[in-house]
Amino acid sequence: MIGTPGFNNERLIQAREARGLTAVALAQMIGVTSANVSQYERGKQTPSPDVMDRLAQVLNCPRSFFLKNLEPFDQTCIWYRSMSTATKMARVRVEARFQWLKEIVAYLKQFLELPSLNIPAFVLPTDATQITNDQIEEIATQCRVFWNLGDTPITDLLLVLENNGIVVAKGELATETLDSFSQWPTADSPYIFLNSEKASAVRLRFDAAHELGHLLLHRGIDGKQFRGASTNRLMENQCHRFALAFLLPAKRFTAELWAPTLNGFYTLKDRWRVSIQAMVKRCEQLGILDEIQLRRTWINLSRRGWRKWEPLDDALLPETPRLLPRSIDMLVASDIRTKEQILADLCLSAPDLEDLVCVPSGYFRDKPQLRLIPREKLDQEDNGKGGKLIEFGK
Repeated sequence: MIGTPGFNNERLIQAREARGLTAVALAQMIGVTSANVSQYERGKQTPSPDVMDRLAQVLNCPRSFFLKNLEPFDQTCIWYRSMSTATKMARVRVEARFQWLKEIVAYLKQFLELPSLNIPAFVLPTDATQITNDQIEEIATQCRVFWNLGDTPITDLLLVLENNGIVVAKGELATETLDSFSQWPTADSPYIFLNSEKASAVRLRFDAAHELGHLLLHRGIDGKQFRGASTNRLMENQCHRFALAFLLPAKRFTAELWAPTLNGFYTLKDRWRVSIQAMVKRCEQLGILDEIQLRRTWINLSRRGWRKWEPLDDALLPETPRLLPRSIDMLVASDIRTKEQILADLCLSAPDLEDLVCVPSGYFRDKPQLRLIPREKLDQEDNGKGGKLIEFGK
């Protein structure tokens, strides 16, 4: 049987996982047996040309994708927000797409100089259980000092992260069990990936600050600890605390809070761009609300129907990453690479690339406008021998 020369079995596995498909489901969709798919993925057999066409169509990847080499995936621990409820399939799908994001960043670095890494280093225990709340509060404060943020509200948190060398992406994770994730590869830039499908502006900022907490607090921790449910909850709570301390510095926040009530929190939401529920939690951490006041506040919040939706959630505009879309725009605007060349170089479908680099849907599918170059009308004396070109559309 004629196969596909140069076929990379690891790319097939990656594409299938990125689509959240099992080998059995993929086999049914392309009209072969599951044993055939197993042979393809183990590198024992390559698909015939017609099967290759069906694979490309079903998995929405160009044929060139399956012929491209695959770099080894960094084994540094990935920190998942809501990992305790996330299914294995959800994490596998996310990691496959995360590999694509890393390939995109490596590609951009061939042409552009991205912001240098500028993250403060802290000496912390390698055992998460030994990290104290006081240490977390101090680290949040020192991080603000390091980045010259003062103690006022951060105007654009994602821009701060990107300017200091953290790659931030926002896209579809296609699961309700994952809000965000982060990783600091051994020899690469740190990454934060946010779920664009479910985040309000305030939730998105909190998730970004939470992931920053993982990068600062847990980089030196053995990832195996993260697999334990109790340790996982502990580290998640530590990042919650960091996020609140980073977004709501104790001294300034308490000075501006005229009353620790729902109305008082509401008046500060637009300024601090933090949810009312997060402010309630911060007041609990700082001892502003005692147990009775806290219970009453949560009851009142539920009565107002603010558990799932709060005032201003539909009014505040979510922050969006700028580094990746601006890098793509720069390549195109500077005539370094055309959109078609970028797609061909990365061997990804247009929708996948658009989602991963946060450019508008259709960006890579829009056809370039034709530039009309009419000629100036000739005088009778010219007899067709000459004419001046006038360009339009510059």
